[in-house]
Amino acid sequence: MIIQPKIRSNICITSHPLGCAREVERQIEYVKSKGSFSGPKRVLVVGASTGYGLASRIVCAFGSGAATLGISYEKEGSAKGPGTAGWYNTLAFDHFAHQAGLVSHSINADAFSNDTKAQAAQWIKENLGQIDLMVYSLASPVRTDPNTGVLYRSALKPRGADFTAKSVDPFTGVFSENTIPASSPEEEEATVKVMGGEDWELWVQALREHGLLAEGFLTVAYSYIGPEVTQAIYRNGTIGKAKEHLEATAHGLTEKLADVKGRALVSVNKALVTRASAVIPVVSLYVSVLYKIMKQRGNHETCIEQMDRLFRTRLYSGGPIPTDEHGLVRMDDWEMDPSIQAEIKKVWDKIGPETVNEYADLEGFRKEFLQMHGFDVPGVDYNAEVDPERLGL
Repeated sequence: MIIQPKIRSNICITSHPLGCAREVERQIEYVKSKGSFSGPKRVLVVGASTGYGLASRIVCAFGSGAATLGISYEKEGSAKGPGTAGWYNTLAFDHFAHQAGLVSHSINADAFSNDTKAQAAQWIKENLGQIDLMVYSLASPVRTDPNTGVLYRSALKPRGADFTAKSVDPFTGVFSENTIPASSPEEEEATVKVMGGEDWELWVQALREHGLLAEGFLTVAYSYIGPEVTQAIYRNGTIGKAKEHLEATAHGLTEKLADVKGRALVSVNKALVTRASAVIPVVSLYVSVLYKIMKQRGNHETCIEQMDRLFRTRLYSGGPIPTDEHGLVRMDDWEMDPSIQAEIKKVWDKIGPETVNEYADLEGFRKEFLQMHGFDVPGVDYNAEVDPERLGL
């Protein structure tokens, strides 16, 4: 079949197998171009199919020669239609890892379930013995509590009061002001259950019970804080409450890992184009403005560039891991540079329907969004027939 991008309500419902594979290959080549580093050798990545999780797996494997186990929950491609981008990304990662002689295994299952944790533990026990690092990078909107069976749905809303802000549809360029209603206490609780640290802790606990944590074990989860203009919807919103729970979980986990001289950390990363940022009012506009300014300054980073810097210069630099006063690894340091944020604030006051294309990198936002799904990738013929069950390499 011929697969073209189909975007509905700012959600791309198709993905291209060969385009995804080429994007994974591009990320691998970037890491290889930076040379090898002395990092982890046995790695579990929970949430390994897209974004920061996929990039972390690539950096560990192709930068440090690590054996990796990836957990993700994606829709397979079939004769009826294409699979999700994450499905093709995982196939591509395993293909290139095996081609390079690296140990690589992927489990396509619900990471929140006890069965998946048991399956992962068994594979680690049989193939790796123990693990040095676990990356927790899940980005699911729903979670079923494995012990109660209750389904929770996260809500990206402000807390305490409705929030009205400037916004732009990155695909049409239509500028508007949107009001997002305040969350209910139930929505706040559900968001913490889905996006907080509870499942991260359950993963560490399951691995501990099976004796799979190596001496000096490190686990890292990813978070975001953001600037003043997105505070109401993000850090002071429901997702911010969930991230606060995630960060508190890190401190508790570090205490529990003392017996293996282990540590749990949260890395606060840069704002990026994601499936979520395309649909959250204000965030898409902020990201587009940020991209324009950082590209002009020459310090814009994509997922792979940010994760490569995280592993080489922070987590495995050979020295103490630098953190802020709250114990957080701040990979958003370039984004939150006071001069960049001052420039964003200046632009924010000027931006409107007539000036949005002048101040925001909407084209860059669209391009990165499409490439996340395997489209707009150089060298791929999108008018050619492809088999949705294969990568086409």
